[in-house]
Amino acid sequence: MTGYSQTLSTVPQTGQLLDATDRQIIVATQAGLPLVAEPFAALAQQLGLETDEVLQRVAAMQASGIIRRIAAVPNHYALGYTVNGMSVWNVADDRISELGRQVGALDYVSHCYHRPRHLPLWPYNLFAMVHGRSDQDVGAKVTGIATLLGEHCRGHEVLFSKRILKKTGLRIKG
Repeated sequence: MTGYSQTLSTVPQTGQLLDATDRQIIVATQAGLPLVAEPFAALAQQLGLETDEVLQRVAAMQASGIIRRIAAVPNHYALGYTVNGMSVWNVADDRISELGRQVGALDYVSHCYHRPRHLPLWPYNLFAMVHGRSDQDVGAKVTGIATLLGEHCRGHEVLFSKRILKKTGLRIKG
């Protein structure tokens, strides 16, 4: 596990700009929080701030949409999950929000997105990434998604990764 990671929204919904201290916090944490019992206290010490100020600023950035989430990000390759399948689904547009939430809630789906169709060649509008130890493992998970979608599934495919292209999110300079 690489520690905690924060995902940054590229366009804050409030249009709020970062001040110098918020920017320092983001730069200091974008590769992960320190793996210690009190990571925000360690971060505060590193930046010369009080722990409460760091916590308040992080909470404010989350509330405004600058930071979307703070979460543990395991390295699935190190855990033996080396097969990655992006399953793509053709579901009714008027049901995609509901169905996407259900698919995204499955414990074996790491990413779930609504994406535009590109007809006539690409009819898929729901994307769900699953990881497994084998092609068969991923196939079983995709079958689980198909079962969940039931009659709402009008077709699907699985696109398997051939190599890792990028393993980091957005990084800003200090």
